[in-house]
Amino acid sequence: MKRKIETGAARPERLSGILRKLLPLGVVLTAAVLLAGVSEGANRLEDIKKRGFITVATEPYFAPNEFVDPTKNGDDKYVGSDIELARYIGKKLGVDVKIVPLEFTAVLTGVTEGKYDMAISALAYTPVREEAMNLSKGYHFQKENKGHGILIRESEKDAIKGPEDLRGKTVVVQSGSLQELFAQTQIPKDIEALKRVSATTDIFLSVQEKKADACLTSIPTAEIYINNNPGSGLMIVEEFRFAQDESTLGTRIGMPKGEKELTDAVNAVIDELRASGQYDKWYDEYAAYAQSLGID
Repeated sequence: MKRKIETGAARPERLSGILRKLLPLGVVLTAAVLLAGVSEGANRLEDIKKRGFITVATEPYFAPNEFVDPTKNGDDKYVGSDIELARYIGKKLGVDVKIVPLEFTAVLTGVTEGKYDMAISALAYTPVREEAMNLSKGYHFQKENKGHGILIRESEKDAIKGPEDLRGKTVVVQSGSLQELFAQTQIPKDIEALKRVSATTDIFLSVQEKKADACLTSIPTAEIYINNNPGSGLMIVEEFRFAQDESTLGTRIGMPKGEKELTDAVNAVIDELRASGQYDKWYDEYAAYAQSLGID
């Protein structure tokens, strides 16, 4: 039987249970978070080395980058290619790593406000995000750049074949995502409504449950969801992909604005991992592991 992790403000009854399980971790992290937000040295990298740990904000419901392994406990239950990346950065800096599980919007605001040292949560580039925080170099690029497109119900395949067919329709995106930028710039203005949800799974469920007519999505992410949920009745619009500038490609790490020293240190680690191909190995490994657990 497949096990699905569901999160997001659209499903508070399930989220509340998750938060109850995470509460002890949140209590432990309170002091750490307060320390992370107070600059004692010349820069945050210096602060990190003095205190001996980094705080890494993530939404741990996006396999294979970051997800919860139900067979493990404590901090060990947070796994994925991004978690390995976080721990490797900690190793290179000579400090411990404290994973802070949050909803995606809280990940972004937490780093923007300087509450956490890094956001490692499959972040894509957006102009707004670049203005709000320091973004690292890209550390992961899809082997086949399948891009971003539109997901609909199979029953709508003759009615929705591209953005122009979204006029008068309800469209859903993940708040703060690259797809939200596409919604603002590459689909008609006269759609019925643009809904924003905090969790990736919820954009698919919104369409599946007929709360929205379409969602904008990363193609590989949508393919994973459809493959792991046979009978969902969902499909990707085949002949359309959003235009994407090369500057928006690649998964990034977010850090508080102006922290050049920390950004340079992180970029040096990314250069090393890209040269060795290690991150891609982690990604493939955890994609297989998540599938073995039945996690979308």
